Amino acid sequence: MAKKLESNLKNMLLSLTFISMGMSAALGYVYMLTKDPIKKTAEMAETNAIKEVVPAFDNTPEAKEMDGLVFYEATKEGNPVGYAIKTYTEKSFSGRFDLMVGLLPDGTINQIFVLEQKETPGLGTKIKDPKFKDQFLKKNPASWKMLVKKDGGEVDAISAATISSRAFCDAVQKAYDSFMKNIGNQQTLSLPNDSTKKGE
Repeated sequence: MAKKLESNLKNMLLSLTFISMGMSAALGYVYMLTKDPIKKTAEMAETNAIKEVVPAFDNTPEAKEMDGLVFYEATKEGNPVGYAIKTYTEKSFSGRFDLMVGLLPDGTINQIFVLEQKETPGLGTKIKDPKFKDQFLKKNPASWKMLVKKDGGEVDAISAATISSRAFCDAVQKAYDSFMKNIGNQQTLSLPNDSTKKGE
């Protein structure tokens, strides 16, 4: 009886092992099938977001990473018209969310596009609503205090979603601070190892 029980246990373990291997292979196959389409969809959403947040441009903005954010310089006839900055925050109610913030060359906020968020439906998701995000437009964080009013700033928080509102401010401020640090009055987007190699 003990041998039979032992045999059945071995068979069960073998079966579970094969099932697990089969499921892993199936998941891997599905991942391979969906990886590229998901990536292309995300890239397309990012490209559309760039168009949404900066004035009309005639170049093909290239991604450049600085301070963990992604910058896209938009130019027209060779002159910068704006900067699309993919920024993020991890201070939201439901974890990280990503924004595309459009700044004019003087740092004024032109437009903001919510790329990805997982906030509470009907509450934190209102960060996407014009009623909330449009209050940031045409404001320059150099003179406009980008904090919710409860914290002494000028932002009207979403009712019952103060955490999401604060997180939104954090992401936009992060984009502005990085812009001022790396570009500021230079009005051109260049990295230290970019086109500054004059002696070569």
